Amino acid sequence: MNVFVFDIETVPDVATARRLWNLDELDDDGVAAVMYSKRQQETGGASEFLRHHLHRIVAISAVFREQERFNVWSLGSEEADEAELIRRFFEGIERYTPTLVSWNGSGFDLPVLHYRALLHDIAAPRYWDTGDDDRNFRYNNYLGRFHWRHIDLMDVLAGYQGRATVPLDQMAVMLGFPGKLGMHGSEVWNQFRAGHLKAIRDYCETDVLNTYLIYLKFEFMRGNLTAGALGEEFQRVRQFLGGHDAEHFATFLAAWDASHGG
Repeated sequence: MNVFVFDIETVPDVATARRLWNLDELDDDGVAAVMYSKRQQETGGASEFLRHHLHRIVAISAVFREQERFNVWSLGSEEADEAELIRRFFEGIERYTPTLVSWNGSGFDLPVLHYRALLHDIAAPRYWDTGDDDRNFRYNNYLGRFHWRHIDLMDVLAGYQGRATVPLDQMAVMLGFPGKLGMHGSEVWNQFRAGHLKAIRDYCETDVLNTYLIYLKFEFMRGNLTAGALGEEFQRVRQFLGGHDAEHFATFLAAWDASHGG
């Protein structure tokens, strides 16, 4: 098993918005307010969720499972800039060629990563290969929606039907996992402005934990894990969480134990 589960957290790209709409006289909160207002106008009030190219990445968290190795962490330090986070993400793909796993990664995380990598001049030849460099990538690459090198669990489980998709939190809770803890994605901007980057990274790490646990059940469902192996993988996660003193890991484990899936 060579699996890399990932999730990103973003805030409004106020620098780009200032250039697009000549908002130099406004502070970051003012610029963000304009961005949200413009988006509401575009959607007829249905949503203020910004378009992909107007997101700036402030955290990338991951679960990595390889041979006997299991780890959960956020890429880079809290002081790392966006370019370093993205560079580390694609360097991991270059080095390990893992199976990427996400929840709505095709719909959000990867397009944002594409735009931001383009902005920061970050090369990622392994990720973009569709068979020119490695023939094995011709019919199984990271870009093909129906390929297995990147598994967007939300998309796959919905049968590639947008009307059938489920939020990560609800799917996790339905399966007996903790679901979202600490905050919601809509709170990230306020938390970031308050200087609570660690809380954002911790929150992102619990999201990838939920995604990984769902992925394990998916692997059992499609015959890639036996019931015994599934139990062993769950136990591996529990041992990791129990062996760390990080508060968000302890909270996650306690919530898992308290659920019917515990």
